[in-house]
Amino acid sequence: MIEDIKKTLWATADKLRANMDAAEYKHIVLGLIFVKYISDTFQTRRAELTRKFADSQDDYYLEDADPDLINEELEDRDYYKEVNVFWVPEAARWESLRAQAKQAGIGKRIDDALSLIETENPKLKGILDKRYARVQLPDGKLGELVDLVSQIGFGESGNAEDRAKNHARGLLGQVYEYFLGQFASAEGKRGGQFYTPASIVKTLVAVLAPHHGQVYDPCCGSGGMFVQSEKFIEAHGGKLGDVSI
Repeated sequence: MIEDIKKTLWATADKLRANMDAAEYKHIVLGLIFVKYISDTFQTRRAELTRKFADSQDDYYLEDADPDLINEELEDRDYYKEVNVFWVPEAARWESLRAQAKQAGIGKRIDDALSLIETENPKLKGILDKRYARVQLPDGKLGELVDLVSQIGFGESGNAEDRAKNHARGLLGQVYEYFLGQFASAEGKRGGQFYTPASIVKTLVAVLAPHHGQVYDPCCGSGGMFVQSEKFIEAHGGKLGDVSI
């Protein structure tokens, strides 16, 4: 199922690229996928908190409590930071961007959303690629791309918190890796500068056999060496805590 989703998403995304160079376009697509991911994980945490507040026996959280007080409580950043979920300001949440996808200036709105996310999350300061206002795509294509990325659901409501987070991260990794590989193919020889096929990385990790110690990747791009090391350890019954990166 996930393979079909990845292929369908890529085929549509590549069509929207038109004549834009793949080396430039990949930043646009992958950046949007990341924003969708952090927004979905934020909303998953928010939904979980809403259920907890409704089920709580504490008088402050009874179902007949003032809705404004509950909404104010849901906006407390500590609830999100304590489970390593990025805080996403309301104006930067995915549904807000999607609602404006067909409007003029959507590129600037995305850049502004990225700036807001960086401001609220110091770990991301200076990392997010804000180039959407100047992207050279035909009219309306950026909005269509937003709609396309909206089809990727990183949330998993109704499940345990850890399972939901693992599902979201796993799906993000799969989609991200697949798209990186497709962009590498589209770029031709230059693609190898930022992406090494998973099969080659998997072979390297099997040779290294990282059962304990440190995994050092001085040319880390997408983090494939670390991902494959974790899979190797799990497959061989090892402990993830015995290896650091």
